[in-house]
Amino acid sequence: MPGRTEFVLLIAALMASNALGIDAMLPALPAIGDSLGVTEENRRQFVITFYMLGFGAAQLAYGPLADRFGRKRLLIGCMILYASFAALSGLAGSFALLLLARTLHGVAAAGSRVLVVAVVRDRFQGAAMAQIMSTAMIVFMVAPVLAPSLGQAVLAAASWRYIFIALALYALTLAVWGGLRLPETLAHGARRPLSAGHIGEAVLETLTNRVSIGNSAAMTVTFGALLGYVGSIQQVIFDVFHRPALIGIVFACVALPMALSSWLNSRLVMRFGSRRLLLIALAAFTGFAALHLVVILTIGETIWSFVLLQALTMGWFGLVGSNAGALAME
Repeated sequence: MPGRTEFVLLIAALMASNALGIDAMLPALPAIGDSLGVTEENRRQFVITFYMLGFGAAQLAYGPLADRFGRKRLLIGCMILYASFAALSGLAGSFALLLLARTLHGVAAAGSRVLVVAVVRDRFQGAAMAQIMSTAMIVFMVAPVLAPSLGQAVLAAASWRYIFIALALYALTLAVWGGLRLPETLAHGARRPLSAGHIGEAVLETLTNRVSIGNSAAMTVTFGALLGYVGSIQQVIFDVFHRPALIGIVFACVALPMALSSWLNSRLVMRFGSRRLLLIALAAFTGFAALHLVVILTIGETIWSFVLLQALTMGWFGLVGSNAGALAME
């Protein structure tokens, strides 16, 4: 059983595998397009979009599987699959094969996301769970800060294919770490049969729980905004503002407030509670997004106003994600 610090670091590293699978690609999209004969810039974004589709759709399947077979073996298996499909992406000889590999890459990454939350939920509840998730998010946010710069560094020294090879090695390292140090957190007596009846019962229980539905909706809306930002940021910086060299700095400027909000949440949640902090964060998130829209429609957008207002908006994501997730799982 790892200590609290090692547990948080392992959880954060597993969570970061998804961010790295997206963010490290951003500087490489033009090179990928040139290498595989994709001239239309919007089609190059499919490298991100198909990964997200696999990531989003597959999460529905992992809950029942984790309740039937436990957390650890499934989590380790997902990281091995993550490494395999990352390597396949790096070896792809056509854009079609790359998109297939990226979709399956996202499917594997979805398992780490679902299972990490399940592992934390098995060990902690309520505000304590929110505190652990917030602490992990602080470490996790290092990934989007550094990932684009790491991608640029790889491109400066080698082909874009080596970004995927690096992701594969990262996932294999986590598989070994988790296999050696992470215990099974779901007792055998708590496991549910993998049957249509039990799955339907669990789905019905979730859908009829107002607290679960409301907080899941809050996570969905804000996560959708985050994915929209990540999916378009390369094109915005490269093609709208024509400042490709700044993509790493822009990403860091937006990611750092997210890490700060996660740190604040870990300090405040035990005192003020998850619900109050979530409501404040949602109101601020919505308010700054509306302000950004007003600025665009009135005085116009510059790269600096974009960075400032995106940072002020997405900075609240750390509070929303940690608290909404904890409340939905109660």
